[in-house]
Amino acid sequence: MKKVLIALLTVGLLTVPCSCKKEKKSDDIIATKYEVKRPKAPIRMEEKKDSKNVQWVGRSYTLEILRMPDDSLAYVQDETGQKFVDNRITLRIIRTDGSVFFQRTFVKQTFSSCLDDDYRKTGILEGLVLDKVDGSQLVFAASVCHPQTDEYIPLSIMVDNFGNVSVKRDDYMDTFGNEPKED
Repeated sequence: MKKVLIALLTVGLLTVPCSCKKEKKSDDIIATKYEVKRPKAPIRMEEKKDSKNVQWVGRSYTLEILRMPDDSLAYVQDETGQKFVDNRITLRIIRTDGSVFFQRTFVKQTFSSCLDDDYRKTGILEGLVLDKVDGSQLVFAASVCHPQTDEYIPLSIMVDNFGNVSVKRDDYMDTFGNEPKED
């Protein structure tokens, strides 16, 4: 028993100086390294083709809308340096006999008068869809957006039954299906 007691006291005395030892403190601050993301190759929207039949001025027509990324257009760059390929959109209005009544290709520059400097420089032509048939006009909605965001400028393109085109910025957003009241 005496030997066990001496062994315990010896172990206890040996551990006391170790536990009372003052730990050396460091003034080093450890932080995770921030890596700046390097831009990838230019990002392209996918090619998209839509076709829709409509009744307009008493006749049937087929509307074809083709969106294509176009490397010949100037690239757009975001704040991180990522580049994006702008799009070219072709609208065709085809008669029932297969002949083309109207064909026009739109690029962002087509809408330059409706855009501010920021969207002229950092926006891409995103899309074009039929909005409505309004008497002798087909009204299309188009948008120029900041890539990969929800920020965009809404545009209206009107094509009349003679093939004349007019473009305007659409400041009224029809989110409830109501038209603005005219005075």
